[in-house]
Amino acid sequence: MTSAPPSSERAVGAVVGSAVGDALGAPFEFGPEGAFSARFPEPGLGGEMCGGGGWEPGEATDDTQMAILIAESLLEHDGLGLPDVFCRFQRWAAADPKDIGLQTEAVLSSGDPWDVAAALHFQTSQRAAGNGALMRATPSAVHFARQGREVTMSAARRLAALTHGDRAAWEGTAVFHELARVALTGGDPLAAVPDALHAVHPDHRERYATVLAPDWHPDLATEFNGAVWPCLGSAVWALRTTTCYEGAVRAAIDLGGDTDTVAAVTGGLAGAVYGVTGIPARWTEALHIPLPGFGGKVLHAADLAALARRLCN
Repeated sequence: MTSAPPSSERAVGAVVGSAVGDALGAPFEFGPEGAFSARFPEPGLGGEMCGGGGWEPGEATDDTQMAILIAESLLEHDGLGLPDVFCRFQRWAAADPKDIGLQTEAVLSSGDPWDVAAALHFQTSQRAAGNGALMRATPSAVHFARQGREVTMSAARRLAALTHGDRAAWEGTAVFHELARVALTGGDPLAAVPDALHAVHPDHRERYATVLAPDWHPDLATEFNGAVWPCLGSAVWALRTTTCYEGAVRAAIDLGGDTDTVAAVTGGLAGAVYGVTGIPARWTEALHIPLPGFGGKVLHAADLAALARRLCN
């Protein structure tokens, strides 16, 4: 069953919004709670794209870099070309990006074939439930939104499985795809949580039901928000407890911890809800995303907007 096509404004909002959240959150990664608001106590005054921690002002991290590689592959192949996505990931990883998840790097550099590398890594490590697949999911959520819940959640799982062998990572990425799909087509992603949970694999449904419950707060998390389910839960909490894109992203970064990824996931959802016009222009102006391994290529907000429009057509 197909869905109503995602609106162009919401699609651009999602893709640009995820990148903006990533770039805003990067300088505060692994910092304390409340650091963003302590530095920028009043919304709207500017300067928040401050850079730091090795990142230039407005520079997005591996979260957005990998998301762009997925987007470009989806467009070139008109859908899932999983070997191509894996190859792009490997080319990027081999070019010494500023940041790359330890587990993602291990899988991409293992020398194992694309369709077994993550599974083989998981067999030996038993640790693959990080948020590294969730962080890059917005472009694929946009691309598959028109094809309905089953197709979009399936695509999410298959893309996640390229680098993450733990099904927990697949299911979290699938839930994000479904919530984004609902938002992109004008619905309420918070109201869609129960139906999304029903489509989660039974072995993982309870942990996602816990972190997506209306009364859950990130302080209740039993794992660091670098794990996939508290990361997604934190993003949904940030969306639920605020009333605009800026408020949602600020709340996400103020949680501390893995701030770039929590803000990227939050920014993707909030961008889909509020559209690109809801994202402050002062945040998009400095946004830039270098792509190591691809000839010095650097994308800016206008480039992301163009990608998003193509993804939803």
